Amino acid sequence: NRVEFHAVNLDVLQRLFDSKGISHFDLEVFIENGLADKKDQIKILGRGELTARVDVKAHAFSASARKAIESNGGVATKI
Repeated sequence: NRVEFHAVNLDVLQRLFDSKGISHFDLEVFIENGLADKKDQIKILGRGELTARVDVKAHAFSASARKAIESNGGVATKI
């Protein structure tokens, strides 16, 4: 009964923020940018550096990713 997550790292969020100005991430944004499919469950992982203030809605967060998002004034919301 293991849940398979599709991983998205902080450096990917930062790159999307820099290139497209996206600051609110949810499942629709991940799908539109080719990072996930409709049925995927997203887990945000802590690889890379995040300097932008972003709000992220995902199914799971690693502790380091949640800390990085919240330390920049963003919000990490579990859906």
